[in-house]
Amino acid sequence: MDKTVKQQAQEARAAAIELAASPRQTRDAALRAVARALTERREEIFAANAKDLERSREEGLSQPLLKRLRFDQGKLNTVTEGILQLCAMADPLGVTQYAMEMDEGLKVYRVSCPIGVIGIIFESRPDALVQISMLCLKSGNAVLLKGGREAMLTNRALYDIICQASQAAGAPQGWAGLLTTREDVGEMLTMDDDIDLIIPRGSNAFVKYIMDHSHIPVLGHADGICHVYVDRAAHTDMAVKIALDSKTQYVAVCNAAETLLVHRDIAREFLPAMAAAFAARGVEMRGCPRTQEIIDCLPATQQDWETEYLDYVISIRVVDDLTQAMEHINTYGSGHTDCIVSADDEAIRTFFAGVDSADVFANCSTRFADGYCFGLGAEVGIGTGKIHARGPVGLEGLLIYKYKMVGNGQTLEDYAAGRRHFHHRALQEDCPL
Repeated sequence: MDKTVKQQAQEARAAAIELAASPRQTRDAALRAVARALTERREEIFAANAKDLERSREEGLSQPLLKRLRFDQGKLNTVTEGILQLCAMADPLGVTQYAMEMDEGLKVYRVSCPIGVIGIIFESRPDALVQISMLCLKSGNAVLLKGGREAMLTNRALYDIICQASQAAGAPQGWAGLLTTREDVGEMLTMDDDIDLIIPRGSNAFVKYIMDHSHIPVLGHADGICHVYVDRAAHTDMAVKIALDSKTQYVAVCNAAETLLVHRDIAREFLPAMAAAFAARGVEMRGCPRTQEIIDCLPATQQDWETEYLDYVISIRVVDDLTQAMEHINTYGSGHTDCIVSADDEAIRTFFAGVDSADVFANCSTRFADGYCFGLGAEVGIGTGKIHARGPVGLEGLLIYKYKMVGNGQTLEDYAAGRRHFHHRALQEDCPL
C-alpha cells in the first residue's frame, strides 16, 4: 500500500535530521550506488519510458515535449556522469563561512547546513528526477518529488531504483518520497510543519498558484523568455551560430532563446544570413515591421514578445541601439538568461550591468545556462528571483547556514554591566566542532 503524503513528509523530516549529521563518505557511497544501479537496471527504465512515450503520443503530446520525455542511453549517460561529478565535489556541509572572536574565549562561526525537507514539482523530463534527488542527497536534504503525469512510469522506475540503491548503501529510509497526483501537490502545500522549501518548475501561472496556496517558502522560475541581442559590433558569422544554437539546439527547454534583437546598423547584413539558417532548421520567424522590410517573415504581435514558445518559433525585433535592446529585455524578459553578441567590450559591460537577469552572457549560447555546464553538479531548477539562490540552483542553492557559538561560561550580564567588552576580531579558522 502506498504511503500517504503526510506519512512521506514525516518520514522525510526524520530522515533529514539523520542526513544532516551524516558524513560525506555515506552520502557519496549512496550516490555511487545509485549510478551503478541505474546502469545495471537500464533496460527496466527504458521499458517504462517506452510505455510513457507510447501513451503520450496517443494523447497528442507535442514533439518537443516528447523529446523531453524520452529517457534513452544518452540521457542515462548524462545523469550518471552528473552523479559522479557530484561525488568528486567537496562536501558542501560544515563549511565555515564566517568566523569571529567576540571576546577572549568566546567565538562564533557561521557554518553551512542543509535546508531540511524540500518539495520539488517538475516537468516531463524524467532525468530531472535523478538530478534533483542526487543534488538533495549530496547536500543532506530530504526530498518529496512530483513529476509530470506523462512520465509517471519512468519516474516510478527511477525512484524505486534510487531508493533501493541509496538505502542499501547507508542513506536513511524515507529520505526521498514520490507524489503522483495533483491532489498530492495540494496536500503538500499545506505541510509547512514538515516541508521547509518548495521549488516549482512550470509556467508563470503555475508558480503563482503555488505561491498563493502555501505558507511554505517558494524558490523557482516560471517562463524562460530568453533573448539574444546582436550588437552593431557583432561578427555576423558568430552571431548566426550563437543565435541558431540558442534557438534550435533543444527548443523545448527554458534556456532556449525566444526573441532575437538586432541593432539597426547590422540588420541588413545579419538578418538575411540568419533567416536562411533558421529556415534550414524549420524555424518559423515572426518579425517587427523593420524586420519584415529585410526578410520574409510573419508579423510579430505584442503577444510574441511575451511568449515562451518552446517550439521552432522565434520573434525578431530590430532596435535602434543597445539601450533599446536592454529596455526590451527588462520589459518582456523573465529574468532567466539573456545574451549579447558583440566585439565591443564596453557594450558588453553595459549589457552585463543593465540587464536584470539571473544569467547574462556575452558571445555564447543561452543554452549554457545549466547547472551541469556551470560545474554545479546539475541543478534543481533556475531561480529568477533575488532571494537565497539565483540562476542554476545547484548544491549551494540547497544550503542554508547556522551560527555556532563556543564559549567557556560567558553570560551577557557581564557585557551589559560593562565588566567585559566585545573586541570582535575576525578569525581565519574553521569551526572546530
